[in-house]
Amino acid sequence: MSRLTGKVALVTGGSRGIGAAVVRRLAEDGAHVAFTYREAGDSAKLVVADVEAYDRTGLAIQADSTDPAALVGAVEQTVAELGRLDILVNNAGVFSYGPIEEVGLDDLDRAIAVHVRGVFLATQAAVRHMGTGGRIVNIGSSFASRVPAPGVSVYAMTKSAVNGLTRALARELGPRGITVNVLLPGSTDTDMNPADSAGADAQREHIALGRYGTPADVAATVSHLVGDGGRHITGASIAIDGGGTA
Repeated sequence: MSRLTGKVALVTGGSRGIGAAVVRRLAEDGAHVAFTYREAGDSAKLVVADVEAYDRTGLAIQADSTDPAALVGAVEQTVAELGRLDILVNNAGVFSYGPIEEVGLDDLDRAIAVHVRGVFLATQAAVRHMGTGGRIVNIGSSFASRVPAPGVSVYAMTKSAVNGLTRALARELGPRGITVNVLLPGSTDTDMNPADSAGADAQREHIALGRYGTPADVAATVSHLVGDGGRHITGASIAIDGGGTA
């Protein structure tokens, strides 16, 4: 029997990158997994197929994390179709880059909506269905701890908010047996920040191990936190950055 057999997880932004790796790893560990996606319908179908290859149920839900009704609806749909909710991974993210003078209001509002409001609303909806043993993992960023380059003020600010929310929720939900942690990935090889991009070598100079991480590296830590090994870990901010913030 796999260690997450019988568990149900929801991953926001699960059709690609880190989110897709988390979905696949949780399915491999035995969980049935729902995930949201905004536009990547073809990718979502492939991820569902990967989940089903582990003989688990995969559920792709089209929901933009900037839409409160759609996001809360994704939680309710997960419970309605899969019967319960034990694990929430708040992974959906957006990235805006540029000098602060050039940041538009739309970019600012979208980052706040996805990284702050979206995480809060998904968690608020999810905990109504969670009991003892519930697990919440937020995907933050190493930029919440150290910003090695200019131009990421909006991203760093909104990801930093997730750290504060995580600690507060750990205190609030701990008595109910629900753990809440945040992961802080550094440079990770995804389509948002490819390891072969023009600026990749400059990023490697800040990494103690000298290499990019992979989505599977992040998924492995999620796997630990949502299993029995994570039962006494809550309120933690865990760097997965190859020593980039060391």
